[in-house]
Amino acid sequence: MSERALDSNKDEPLRNDIRLLGRILGDTVREQEGESVFDIVERVRQTAVRFARDGDPAARNELAALLDPLPGDTTQAVVRAFSYFLQLANIAEDEHHIRRRRAHDLAASPPREGSLVFALDALATAKVSPETIADFFAHAVVAPVLTAHPTEVQRQSLIRNHRDLARLLDQRERLQMTPEEEADNDLALANSILTLWQSRMLRPVRLKVLDEVKNGVTYFKETFFTELPRLYIQATEQLQKRYPDTRWALPPFFRVGSWIGGDRDGNPFVTADILREALRLQSSAALNHYLDEVHELGGELPLSDLLVKVTPELLALAEHSTDHSPQRSDEPYRRALSGIYARLAATARFLDGIEPVRHEIGNAEPYATPDALRADLKVLNNSLKLNGSARLAGGRLRRLLRGVQVFGFHLAPIDLRQNSEVHARSVAELLAGAGRCPDYEALSEAERIKLLVDEISTPRPLYSPYLNYSEETQGELAIFFAARELRQKYGDAALPNCIISKTDGVSDLLELALLLKESGLLLPSLPPLQGEGRGGDGSRQPQLNVNIIPLFETIEDLQKSAATMAGVFTIPAYRELIAGRGDEHEVMLGYSDSNKDGGFLTSGWELYKAEIELARIFGQHGVRLRLFHGRGGSVGRGGGPTYHAILAQPAGAVAGQIRLTEQGEVISTKYGNADTGRRNLEVLLAATLEASLTDHENRVEPAEQFHTVMDELSARAFNAYRGLVYETPGFTTYFRQSTVVSEIASLNIGSRPASRKASERIEDLRAIPWVFSWAQCRLMLPGWYGFGAAVDGYLQANPDGLVTLRRMVHAWPFFKSLLSNMDMVLAKTDLAIASRYAELVADVELREHIFSRIKAEWALTRQHLLAILEQDEFLADNPMLARSLQLRSPYMDPLNHLQVELLKRHRAGDTDERLARGIHLTINGIASGLRNSG
Repeated sequence: MSERALDSNKDEPLRNDIRLLGRILGDTVREQEGESVFDIVERVRQTAVRFARDGDPAARNELAALLDPLPGDTTQAVVRAFSYFLQLANIAEDEHHIRRRRAHDLAASPPREGSLVFALDALATAKVSPETIADFFAHAVVAPVLTAHPTEVQRQSLIRNHRDLARLLDQRERLQMTPEEEADNDLALANSILTLWQSRMLRPVRLKVLDEVKNGVTYFKETFFTELPRLYIQATEQLQKRYPDTRWALPPFFRVGSWIGGDRDGNPFVTADILREALRLQSSAALNHYLDEVHELGGELPLSDLLVKVTPELLALAEHSTDHSPQRSDEPYRRALSGIYARLAATARFLDGIEPVRHEIGNAEPYATPDALRADLKVLNNSLKLNGSARLAGGRLRRLLRGVQVFGFHLAPIDLRQNSEVHARSVAELLAGAGRCPDYEALSEAERIKLLVDEISTPRPLYSPYLNYSEETQGELAIFFAARELRQKYGDAALPNCIISKTDGVSDLLELALLLKESGLLLPSLPPLQGEGRGGDGSRQPQLNVNIIPLFETIEDLQKSAATMAGVFTIPAYRELIAGRGDEHEVMLGYSDSNKDGGFLTSGWELYKAEIELARIFGQHGVRLRLFHGRGGSVGRGGGPTYHAILAQPAGAVAGQIRLTEQGEVISTKYGNADTGRRNLEVLLAATLEASLTDHENRVEPAEQFHTVMDELSARAFNAYRGLVYETPGFTTYFRQSTVVSEIASLNIGSRPASRKASERIEDLRAIPWVFSWAQCRLMLPGWYGFGAAVDGYLQANPDGLVTLRRMVHAWPFFKSLLSNMDMVLAKTDLAIASRYAELVADVELREHIFSRIKAEWALTRQHLLAILEQDEFLADNPMLARSLQLRSPYMDPLNHLQVELLKRHRAGDTDERLARGIHLTINGIASGLRNSG
């Protein structure tokens, strides 16, 4: 039997699940909408299947004849039916992936690529010593960061419904059910799908920032609270098993961060009050989790000191407890836990003003710090281990100890982010108000640097509460003042980072430093005899209390990034601040905007080169580099499989520390399910280990010899991409008329505007709607355009170049990952459907001119990509994804067809509100089918 046939057999359970869910959905449509609507849905489905399978033009015409005359209400029912089918297929696929992984783990199979065992095997093969691995963990930082601009088109209520459906499918898989239990499961599935059908798919109003915060917190409740501690325990046990002579006590190197509530770049709704409430909501979630866990521990540890010994420390903790019940007089663990619970309840009231669901026994003092809570829990842990109950310490208590260490009282560190232009305006106003410089923005870069260094070095403030500042500057200062206050309340780990969007020079970092000084987050040096409580002579060394993180986003800024960092490191005052932070500095790289600026190939290559140069400059200055990768969900925004993306980084660029953004629908896809979430967390750790400690980039031959080829390809791709997007007259008109970008802007999928400025320019459009729009019309242009022209030109100049390009795929993880992602994107394109969207462009000459260029470039890209990969079709090495897309196509095609028709009517002036709602429903459905939006 062939490998593909074997894979097909393995997919039989998936097909069964999809048939089951599809049948129940069909029954629901018939029951709720009537036989006539059900018949239309079925006829559309059968016709679309025929069209997708055979490419029959008659089927396409038949599809148009079925869909075009539908009345508004029927159209919406059809759109909802196909959209919900695609959502159900997603649920079935996710459960199938879990099923396949479990089957693999249960079988005596080699470890999965991306698993921790696989990574540790790779380290053993590379003869990496346990001392080197221990040093890795001592300095490691691994941090996925949930971002503040979600592209998630699904409502939280629907996501919860999806979780229920997934749980019911999981029951069918794992449990040997009786006929009665199977009937109950069938009924529960039917009820869940009925609930789905009767729930509103779209939000009636735009999300607020605090709604986004609450959505982000749900992933901690669903996944991170349980799975992060489990990952730490798994890693510790794996290491202890392999290297029993080393004691493995892993520090809290793996954390989940957030931008939600702190990202102000282009979002006027993020204010100081919002930041305060975001942290309060986060803290409430953490403390409520601890309260629940301590309560459960009380039920798990009714151990009597009449039967077991306990340590004096535990007895003391029990005696100081608020629980004096004679019923528990011989149960020191329960009494100690009652006391811990009472202190946690007091902490929740003090920090967040919340009342626990279960009231505590007696009154107690709140915990001052998470470490104080851990100290009490360690007393329990030590007593259990020293008195024959070590196994009881290895479950919930062990996870809770790790959880408190990781989540603290703040849950997740929130990054603050703002655009460099806003920082510059605020600094200019402060300098002018203090009479220090009347027109800061007119200064040259060198003059700015000198002035800023002088101001950062002096304790004299510029800010005065007696001056009137603009609303923008007041808002910026309020954020920083609030950050100082919140760090004192929740701990320094609550707000550790400040990010500067659109960094293009040294002054951008110094401007932020000055704002931090004005708010007390940067303390300048004090000379001797100017204060008490400092050095013996009253002096004080300068102290930076948060990380300053430049974000390089455009192609030009990426190219200048290493020079910018070299420039700032040569400033003694700044270098002294970094020394005070352990000689570590973080740099963020923007995948989304660099792609929109220069195209897919050039963006990837300039990011890669920037990492190499940054690592070199940081090494020269003795500073440890931590890279923060601003990746989106789709390939056009730096997305793609995380494991291969991390291994595709240049040698030395990871070095044990990595942060990366998790955005939009990626968050729910990766972390909405505990099993899947655990797998994705493990992949992050495994990839970081391999990338840091093995020579993953030079497994076959040195990659440097390929850099010249990439320089040539990138230059050609850049010219092709810029030539189309920024230099073709009328392209902006074509883009706005042939896509749903305007309609996406009015979708209630996030708190921030679609553009940074009130402008029609593509430069000012956010990368999310840019990529989302091209995905909806099935062109995916940001994920491939320019590659065909680049390879074509290269091969004309280098007739034997195909051999080199094939060697690059086999020898260089970066190039292989780049082409693999492009392969996936091109598999999701459909030029026949894209041509329907092109017809929306009113200017026929403009339409034909631009679409013909896009078609020609697509054909070139397909031809050269398949030749380099030595494939006859897209996704030849990923049959499961190929089958998934094949399954989805007949259900997306009608949605695309209806979207085009509804857009025509809407733009022609039809004011029926059902049209706009129908367009938004199709956007939701197509995004579900493609499994990505922005």
